[in-house]
Amino acid sequence: MDIVILPIHLVSIIAICIMVGALAIAYVKKIMITYALIITNLIVFALTFIFENEIIGDLGFKPSYLLAQYFPNIYTLFTSMFVHSGFLHIFGNMLVFFFMGIAFEQRIGAKKFLIIYLVTGVCGALTHSLINLGSTTVLVGASGAIFGIMGAFAYSYPRDEVVMPVPIGIMFIMKIKVIYATILFAVLETVVVMFDVQDTTAHFAHLGGLISGAILAALLIKTRKENSQETVHYNSYIGQKPKKINFANLEKLAETQERKEMLKRIENETVPQVRDIWLEHFLEKTKCPKCRKTLNSFERKIWCEECDFKTDY
Repeated sequence: MDIVILPIHLVSIIAICIMVGALAIAYVKKIMITYALIITNLIVFALTFIFENEIIGDLGFKPSYLLAQYFPNIYTLFTSMFVHSGFLHIFGNMLVFFFMGIAFEQRIGAKKFLIIYLVTGVCGALTHSLINLGSTTVLVGASGAIFGIMGAFAYSYPRDEVVMPVPIGIMFIMKIKVIYATILFAVLETVVVMFDVQDTTAHFAHLGGLISGAILAALLIKTRKENSQETVHYNSYIGQKPKKINFANLEKLAETQERKEMLKRIENETVPQVRDIWLEHFLEKTKCPKCRKTLNSFERKIWCEECDFKTDY
């Protein structure tokens, strides 16, 4: 059988460079992967808006690519996660991802978060393909990966609360436990699949991402006993008096002049939201004082997964 390598347009090559480059820069510079993924998706969508046929044709994934003849195009399992077919498509995906992704990445760190996102995105596409093997219909969108993050979050920290859009008849923005949000989305997807609603959404990709996310979380994430017994509330400063920060513990982590200046700015900041943003940047740049590895932080707790270092602020 002849091997078929489909041609790729220059704009699609540029899009791939943006995908890889943005993630690499974010990882090296300790920028939140969630932010990098959202920005990259929006940039690629802007290119798709202008060069729709080229981008979707080159970077979208087709189940037929799993056949030996088209296997060289298997890279589209990765690129299709950054391509969206319309404004509502990308808006819905990025809205859910914004609320769910930031919270989960803060919990587990950038490395594991990125692994789960990419692997579950691929698993979602493969699940869809096994049901539609040989199909030439293009599959695009980050939905499989986002459902993967949702499944991993629900498995690891089911009692955490996040503010996110919930489809109950119409879309509501509400605070909800991660496990309840995940069950709701999973039930909706299952009902759609069972009744075979005739739409163009790859619902099996969503379910594949969700299940693979839970499995991957079981393999990658060491959940602590105390975390499984607590209820965590996000945006705690909303409607409440901001909690005092223990700067004495943070000063021990401010090993460079840059971090010392950043910590001083945090201490002098009077707007809680701005203070928290600067605090997030400070923690992203901080290394474990024992093993020099990246620290994780969540709900005033700081810890290192590579050694026994932990503190709070």
